[in-house]
Amino acid sequence: MTHQQRLLIGLLCGLVAGAFWGGVFLAPELLAAFTPLQMTAGRYLCYGLASAVLLAPSARKVLGRLTLADWRDLAGLSLLGNIVYYVGLAVSVQIAGVAPASLIIGLLPVTITLVGAKPGEGVPLRKLAAPLLLVAAGVVCINLAAFQTAGGVSPGRLSLGLLAAAGALAVWTVYAVWNARRLAATPRFTSHEWSLLTGVVTGLLSLLLIVPAFAQGRAHAQGDWLLFGGVSLAVALGASVIGNGLWNAASRLLPLSLSGQLIVFETLFALLYGFLHEGRWPHPLETAAIVLMLAGVLWSVHLHRPPAEAHPAQ
Repeated sequence: MTHQQRLLIGLLCGLVAGAFWGGVFLAPELLAAFTPLQMTAGRYLCYGLASAVLLAPSARKVLGRLTLADWRDLAGLSLLGNIVYYVGLAVSVQIAGVAPASLIIGLLPVTITLVGAKPGEGVPLRKLAAPLLLVAAGVVCINLAAFQTAGGVSPGRLSLGLLAAAGALAVWTVYAVWNARRLAATPRFTSHEWSLLTGVVTGLLSLLLIVPAFAQGRAHAQGDWLLFGGVSLAVALGASVIGNGLWNAASRLLPLSLSGQLIVFETLFALLYGFLHEGRWPHPLETAAIVLMLAGVLWSVHLHRPPAEAHPAQ
């Protein structure tokens, strides 16, 4: 596979993964009657079951290749990148709203690139400074817009919601870098197999959440439970099974100096879904943020193109 093919396929995988992941921000809005811990348990139980079913035909062969180090890393990655991250995200969305949560987590392209970039891999950080500044400026614009349109959210609650989002940002940064390094060092598993293994382990870990999540929960109508099951299954299949699988593929095809910035698509799709859910157009600052983020990631893509294609002969 040529460099150009790897770039195009990796970009497409990152884009579609972002489209699926963006819906995660809307789920807590739809399931406002449930707690973040209940939503986390529901989503990842469904993720674990779906992954187990998809892995079943090749389970003996795949599980036979697992080492103790693989199990250890899968447990750590599942805990950080799925359970802890989603609890933080759900708390943030329910307290502060979709836009404030997505604005903080929108910094992932910057944090992943800064933490994960390695000398000699991809494009040097000094060349990515300007694109990263554009992405950061976009996040600032959404931040300002979020505080202007916070509505009935008190400054204290908004600050608490942003703090939860910052925690989610930190753990997913660690997850993204760790997972990319692990994929590069584990060629015996395909991206899809690694995603399914992560799902199975996440499902097992989510069993520990059932009692604390539902033991003292308030009563819900049958319709609420049907919505809970439907949204949990949709997020599990779309964001976790499909989205994570595509992200693993992008992580293998692209250097972290670029793949990390493709998280921009998650933020952009989260904003789009939020606007559709609220039935409104983006405000001027939100529009500016979208333009700045897109400009930053497209600039970075251009910098990662092969020299012969970035500067064709005249």
